[in-house]
Amino acid sequence: MEYIASGLALFDYDNDGDVDIYFLNGAPLKGTQLDYVPRNALYRNDGKFHFTDVTQQAGVGDTGHGLGVTVADYDNDGDQDLYINNFGPNVLYRNDGNGTFTDVTKAAGVDNGSKVGAGVCFLDADGDGLLDLYVSNYVQFSYQTHHLHLRQGLPAFPSPLEYKGDPDTLYRNNGDGTFTDISQAAGIHAHAGTGMGMICCDYDNDGDTDVFVGNDVMANFMFQNDGTGKFEEVGMYNGTAFDLGGIPHGSMGISDGDYDNDGRLDFFVTSYSREWATLYRNLGNGLFADVTRATGAGRLTYPHVTCGNAMVDFDHDGDRDLFIACGHLEDNIEQRDDTTTYRTPNILMMNDGAGKFLDITQSSGPGMRVKKSSRGAGFDDLDNDGDVDVVILNSCDTPTILENTTQNKNHWLTIRLEGTTTNRDGVGAHVRVVAGKTSQLEEVHSGCGYQSHWGSRLDFGLGTHRQADRIEVRWIGGGTETWHNVRADQRIRLTEGTAGPKS
Repeated sequence: MEYIASGLALFDYDNDGDVDIYFLNGAPLKGTQLDYVPRNALYRNDGKFHFTDVTQQAGVGDTGHGLGVTVADYDNDGDQDLYINNFGPNVLYRNDGNGTFTDVTKAAGVDNGSKVGAGVCFLDADGDGLLDLYVSNYVQFSYQTHHLHLRQGLPAFPSPLEYKGDPDTLYRNNGDGTFTDISQAAGIHAHAGTGMGMICCDYDNDGDTDVFVGNDVMANFMFQNDGTGKFEEVGMYNGTAFDLGGIPHGSMGISDGDYDNDGRLDFFVTSYSREWATLYRNLGNGLFADVTRATGAGRLTYPHVTCGNAMVDFDHDGDRDLFIACGHLEDNIEQRDDTTTYRTPNILMMNDGAGKFLDITQSSGPGMRVKKSSRGAGFDDLDNDGDVDVVILNSCDTPTILENTTQNKNHWLTIRLEGTTTNRDGVGAHVRVVAGKTSQLEEVHSGCGYQSHWGSRLDFGLGTHRQADRIEVRWIGGGTETWHNVRADQRIRLTEGTAGPKS
């Protein structure tokens, strides 16, 4: 669990319109003596890239070994709550709506025992308007079975395959502040993997939320929802279990996005060194093709361990680019492998709009030349100027915050959903924005990438168009609503059941 840490969350905890940052942290393992107690940290966004540490007053300074994190309004009371997937018991913090949180883990019944955590997501699995909780687990580790590993005479981490995989956990939201473990009934418990990053989304456009779990050095899991909250694992069938050559990867983070604007969500999965981070194109009919080499999406990833990732339209030209966080997991790797490095610049690939990705890392400013060992990454507009910035959690180092300083005449639209009969955050809703001949699809997520959370609000680039001709929202467990002729260059809230956008 030392090398799989950790994720971060970007969310507006105090509902003031600014996106705040929650960083996970590790914790001392057995036998380690420290003169301080590491904890997670919540930073309030005060505007203009100034942040204040409010961890203590907010009450979210968990001292567990943090691995994965997600955010959503699970109790539909108008503020976002926080769930942490630890090595050891997990933690659910309920947002009290006044800048503080209450630890309700025990009362809610979601501590998940004492496991090695990984990615985690809220989702409405059965479309009842209540957010359920999917908790990914890594391996069945114990201090008793751990022993020192050496490679070429140097300390090294073991392979996850030296331990048994651990089935994931699915909790049903009972609607009264408590959850029930339905992993067996839902078909999740029958599959033991080495889960790391994950994402919940409707990949087959059938109106319910599916689950994609990236497994480390094992076949990935794709759990297809039958619409009632029961799942069938179909990764081997639909082409997402392995890469083009039928080889399992050390899968790290999973992001989705419609990179080719064909109306279907595609997946990008990061991986270990000497493996290509993989782009899976959604072919429709539930099937995927590995188009990594054909598109150039993984061109620079082979030497590196790649973790946090996203498909984001950084230049607002109407198609989604790729950001990939890099950094090896072993800090002594350069003493036995001269093809990679522990600290590595991150990667930025521009979508050319014709199905190819072009490396623009070196020409994208000094922020892309920072060399650290990066893990979780989050993507949102931190300064509310209309473009997407980046926050990166780095191993054994300070984080990196990248301001997007792109200058062009392209237009944009940021959308936040508010459910009324469906879940309050609109998690799982498909949002389609049409401007001229371009139609873009995005989905509201709770948990994505490398054990992280962002995506409560959606960013769309409109190119030269000064308005969105049409916005369609298909709510999970609800119907589809349409807004017309929405002015560009603004942040809007679309509320279920209303006649138009509310700023």
